[in-house]
Amino acid sequence: MKPVFLDSGDMLALESASDQHHTAAVAHWDRFVMKKGPRLVTTTFVLAEIVAFMNRRGWHGKAVRVGHRFLESPSIELLHVDESLFRSGWDFFCRHADKRYSLTDCISFVLMRDRGIRQALAFDRHFEQAGLERLPGEGRVP
Repeated sequence: MKPVFLDSGDMLALESASDQHHTAAVAHWDRFVMKKGPRLVTTTFVLAEIVAFMNRRGWHGKAVRVGHRFLESPSIELLHVDESLFRSGWDFFCRHADKRYSLTDCISFVLMRDRGIRQALAFDRHFEQAGLERLPGEGRVP
């Protein structure tokens, strides 16, 4: 079973009951982690994005809990963004001036391409713009 990329938006929705995508994120977590679905892959940049978002909103305790979950979960492969991946992501970012991709997104796209990962747990339409598939396939959010 091919791994699936985990984007920050999915995790943020999981952690916030008021988020418009919370229900879908809970279903993702149940399917991929609780029921031992495909392995989830993400990067230290995605984790940094999640922790920064939460901490800016005064949710330091939640940021710490989520960080520990990422670091300790046997279901999540947390990959360090080394210089080579960073530079490849930077090059991707530089080549796409017509898009509003974040640098973290570009690094994610490159990592997915390099590892042959086609699907992402993401609510961000940029994944589709980059030629990747967002899960779930139906009822996508623009």
